[in-house]
Amino acid sequence: QISLLIGFISVNNSSWTDYSAYSFFQIVTMCDLVMILFFYVMHIFRVYRKLTCVSWPLAEFLHYLVGTILLLIGSIVAAAKSYNITGLVAGATFGFLATILCVISMWSSYKVSCITQSTSKYH
Repeated sequence: QISLLIGFISVNNSSWTDYSAYSFFQIVTMCDLVMILFFYVMHIFRVYRKLTCVSWPLAEFLHYLVGTILLLIGSIVAAAKSYNITGLVAGATFGFLATILCVISMWSSYKVSCITQSTSKYH
């Protein structure tokens, strides 16, 4: 989440040359930040216990999957259109770092929720 925030701030404080590429990057980073915050709030207040009709592990997995793909696309476009402006290069770099961290988080979320549940059925 911190790498997303740093990438957003780096792009936001730089001079842009291609508005569509960087506004897409900013929208993707802000949507990811809001959704991560949403899942944290759901977990902290234990709302998932009251809303049992939603498969929360699946919702979290789909959030990370879609967010990671959009973040990867946004980072590639941002890196391609950076024109060696340091703030834009830093934003794209932190976007790639956030993509890698989202993949790790997605894998750990899948591993904890799905693999642990499937192995506990047989014991």
